[in-house]
Amino acid sequence: MPSKLVVGTFVSLDGVMQGPGGPGEDDSNDFPHGGWLPPHVDEGFGQIMGEMLDRADGMLLGRRSYDILASHWPKVSDEDGGAKINSMPKYVATRSPMTAEWRNTEVLVGDAAETIAALKQRTDGEILVQGSSDLLRTLQQADLVDEYRLLIFPVVLGQGKRLFAEGAAPAGLKLTGSSTTDAGVVYATYAPTGRPSYGSVLF
Repeated sequence: MPSKLVVGTFVSLDGVMQGPGGPGEDDSNDFPHGGWLPPHVDEGFGQIMGEMLDRADGMLLGRRSYDILASHWPKVSDEDGGAKINSMPKYVATRSPMTAEWRNTEVLVGDAAETIAALKQRTDGEILVQGSSDLLRTLQQADLVDEYRLLIFPVVLGQGKRLFAEGAAPAGLKLTGSSTTDAGVVYATYAPTGRPSYGSVLF
């Protein structure tokens, strides 16, 4: 059975996913709001992230997200939570050849829609996509996403890279689960259902 491609993403209430972890994480296009996530981290957030990582059999990253995570996680000890993410298979999608020094990383060179479709066919379990806004647009257009696990934060940013950018492929989604942390983060899971359905209603 092909693997399941799961998008696990932090988004603001207006859909921005850029630079959640801290200033300097991703300042492209003069993004001034880096670090909007940490004020909302609590025990509930930690539990959600722990469960999401525990369920993952591999991780898929774009080149920029790979560089960000690979600069941090190899330095994290097993006791401090590095065991799972450092040991799991990791895949980085890129158009240009690169050397991946983070252990257990495979470089997928070429057209991402093709290399990732092939990856799904030759792997089992769940592959978790973290960050990687540019890569996500390719996955959405190629209909390769099997589930969205969204952590929606109570903040409006007004600018930045969005999960569903202008021109995103139209899609219907089914809500499959939801919960809320004490800090006000909504955790919602969605399964794509194909093209949107349409109708009319009078109010």
